[in-house]
Amino acid sequence: MNKKLNLWDSIMIVMGSMIGSGIFIVSSDMMRQLGSGYWLIAVWLITAIATIAAAICYGELSSIFPKAGGQYTYLTEVFGKMTGFLYGWSLFAVIQTGTIAAVAVAFGKFTAYLFPELNDAAPIYQNGSFMITWMQILAILVILLLTFINTKGVQSGKIVQSIFTTSKILALLVLIIGGAFLIKDNQFSNNLSYGWSSFQNLDSSGWKEISGEILLGGIAAAMVGSIFSSVAWENVTFVAGEIKDAKRNVVISMVVGTSLVMLLYLFCNYVYLASLNRDEIAFAANDRVAIASAEKLLGHIGTIVMALLVMVSTFGCVNGIVLSGARVFQSMAKDGLFLKQAIPNNKHDVPERSLWLQGLWASLLCLSGQYGNLLDMVSFVIVIFYMITVLAMIYLRWKKPELERPYKTFLYPIPPILYLLIGSAFCILLIVFKPQYTWPGFILILIGVPIFYFAKKNRLKSS
Repeated sequence: MNKKLNLWDSIMIVMGSMIGSGIFIVSSDMMRQLGSGYWLIAVWLITAIATIAAAICYGELSSIFPKAGGQYTYLTEVFGKMTGFLYGWSLFAVIQTGTIAAVAVAFGKFTAYLFPELNDAAPIYQNGSFMITWMQILAILVILLLTFINTKGVQSGKIVQSIFTTSKILALLVLIIGGAFLIKDNQFSNNLSYGWSSFQNLDSSGWKEISGEILLGGIAAAMVGSIFSSVAWENVTFVAGEIKDAKRNVVISMVVGTSLVMLLYLFCNYVYLASLNRDEIAFAANDRVAIASAEKLLGHIGTIVMALLVMVSTFGCVNGIVLSGARVFQSMAKDGLFLKQAIPNNKHDVPERSLWLQGLWASLLCLSGQYGNLLDMVSFVIVIFYMITVLAMIYLRWKKPELERPYKTFLYPIPPILYLLIGSAFCILLIVFKPQYTWPGFILILIGVPIFYFAKKNRLKSS
């Protein structure tokens, strides 16, 4: 592959893939689950520590295997083809494509905020609870447009990524800095006055103090939102084969990118806590806490500015995920574990067929209406695979100490231990207290097992 992506491009992919719609929405549900500014900040801080620790660990693997496929390649090289395939299968089935669909629909929803005709229009088709709306059609058009742009070469995709990621980072900075000066009735102290006491109010029936099992379940449910908002940074590893000096630039982009995004997230939550009281955060209309905050700061003009910001953010996020994901499916196809049609590059040196397969499946998920539920449930699966990949780094240290490591995990073994402790606690809490978030993920992974053996059998026959 041609090396067309530099360090700046790599950082833009990391940050652009991470910042989508989550930061503008999930803090509402997190507040309903825990009811205290202390707990809201604590969950975001724990997520930030875990995310940066994982990125530091991935850096070592990316320096050992600086080629396209990223996390799929690491898992395949260390633990074998089945582990790699199960990750790739989950990625194609819903993690990557479902994220594309969800963020594209978020683009449609915030567009409808500016153009109510989209929201008020009758469904194009309806049969019982299933319907096709104009917002879904807009989401599909965004996916297909960005897929088309990325088929014209990585240069086209990286230009779109740089423009939109830079724009949304600047806009977030304006929101944060402007918010700090425009807040007239600062609610930050009030929101922190509850201390470490925790409360829950899931249906606006009143706040009830919680502890014990209910608190643990609330923490797990709140972390689903913060973790969903903080994933996809590893997408840069998928395009490592097209990054200049990948052994150096991939790890720098992951650590710098994740650190900057998590810092932005923490400051955004400060603005929410300073501009809104507890009820206003928890029960913002349609969970659009960023819109509620902007309205407090700037009135109606603030809601328009914020809606435009989210549109820019979601558009850039979809582009980053579209650009990177197709490289994984191409790598799987080369290993005989995906459709062979995904293997060839087009005249622009990009996997065009893989891009279109990804785009078409993401478009179907837009129409299904189920992608949102699936994404809530696969946060568990994402963390499971993150932990397996961190374990792969530790295993290689023990099994193959002689391997050349241009970069070694900073402060080893603290980052992997930190991530494995936080990830394990999160998964165990979900299994015990929120099983509805976990069993669909297990089923999704298990479906991949017979598919792997079917693909393996066909590969042996064809050879």
